[in-house]
Amino acid sequence: MVVLDITIVNIALPHIQTALGFSTENLSWVINAYTLTFGGLLLLGGRLGDILGRRRVFMSGVLLFVLASLLGGLAQESWQLLAARSLQGVGGAIASPTALALITTTFREGPERNRAFGVFSAVSAGGGAIGLITGGVLVEWLDWRWVFFVNVPIGILIALATPRYIRESERHPGHFDIAGALTATAGMVLLVYGFIRASKDGWSDSLTLGAFGAAIVLLTLFLATESRSRQPITPLWMFRDRNRAGVYGMMLCLAGAIFGMFFFLTLFVQNVLGFSPLRTGLAFLPISGIIAVAAGFASQFLPRFGPKPFMVAGALLAATGLGWLTMTDSDSTYASGILGPTLVLGFGMGLQFVSLTLMALSGVATKDSGAASGVLNTTQQVGGSLGLSILVTVYGTASRNEATDQIPKFLAQATPAQRIQFRRTGQLPPPWSDQILASGVSSAFIAAAAFAVCGALIALVVIQVRASDLERLQGGAMPLAPAEEGATDAGGAPSGASPSNPAAHERPPPDG
Repeated sequence: MVVLDITIVNIALPHIQTALGFSTENLSWVINAYTLTFGGLLLLGGRLGDILGRRRVFMSGVLLFVLASLLGGLAQESWQLLAARSLQGVGGAIASPTALALITTTFREGPERNRAFGVFSAVSAGGGAIGLITGGVLVEWLDWRWVFFVNVPIGILIALATPRYIRESERHPGHFDIAGALTATAGMVLLVYGFIRASKDGWSDSLTLGAFGAAIVLLTLFLATESRSRQPITPLWMFRDRNRAGVYGMMLCLAGAIFGMFFFLTLFVQNVLGFSPLRTGLAFLPISGIIAVAAGFASQFLPRFGPKPFMVAGALLAATGLGWLTMTDSDSTYASGILGPTLVLGFGMGLQFVSLTLMALSGVATKDSGAASGVLNTTQQVGGSLGLSILVTVYGTASRNEATDQIPKFLAQATPAQRIQFRRTGQLPPPWSDQILASGVSSAFIAAAAFAVCGALIALVVIQVRASDLERLQGGAMPLAPAEEGATDAGGAPSGASPSNPAAHERPPPDG
């Protein structure tokens, strides 16, 4: 349902833009209002599940998501929709990490959990595919509001089925790091706002600089709060393991590229290629299918070869697909300019998602699985929001430069009626507007490809797969030395720590 909501709203973006009067830059807030609250509160959501019981928290998050979806469908003003999207993010942040933690604690580490995560990735891709088709059908045959209303019956069915099929988890004592959650979320919102404002008003704008300055202060406070907290929502000891830190960095890069890709391709195929919402959903269907195929392939062969080859190959394939997409222009067609690159990109995404998930949660104590899955999901959502805001900034600069070139051409060729319309609205008609949009989108894909290349470099340089990692993936368990056992029992540090990685043995204070 959470993945479906992202893709189904993407299909409706051009119609939401027209109905509620968003600019292209401000339209990105329809995505970011959701992903920022989602990413900023995921860690708190994971901690809620650890302390209050994961089944109970999961159901609460689903029901809040349902309420927010209903409010989003009823929105009459842009601010109402953005408020509802933020509330959806809160519900998703409560439900999503507990879902992943329930998988981690239900299935034993090894082949059984590998298959579970393979199914999880395939279901996520399936949710994306369903969202693409359903979004197209609902927008074309009914109205864009139904992309929100459709979550209501789905969420109610989930809430009714959960008590029957999912057992309540063990509750662990602790407290909630509200200060950490608020400073992280507010800091990221201001950081993203700074990038988006810079795309319209420039880097020297006082509000742009103020947003960046406030973001730095809040994120610094967040790190200071987490380092002193007895039970932080972001256990900083998780970053001491170089593999886990590398995985988080790769997820930031991957999400930053992918969120922007879907956002701009949706605008391109509907506004430039002239696709209907339904045809747009069908156009994106192959990428969801290839992600599922690649996820199944990776989950089957990963225990034999380890996660690093799949991380490297996946990141390079993603960079290749995004680099190919930079060649799109106003004369491109779906078959010649979109299908091939998205298939390459999708296969690379599928290879990465399974390997990154397994590596991030490998060796984490059961009581910390909620926090670990929360950190992974947070890097994905925060990376997506931050990446999208950076790509919007690149798009804004490139499209303004292209508009400077296109306006004289328009004035030389336009009819008197077109000139009057331009003076009234300030908007160029096709084909001049198509040139501007295509130029901005192509430039944004250059930045997205750079993100994917950074992910590949992290996989090559940072990730080091140990013998203990391979043994866990194959279902074995390496015996722990007494010191390691003590570290695990006292602080919940990763049980997969090895002598070759002393940092992995470091642990938080006993009360953390």
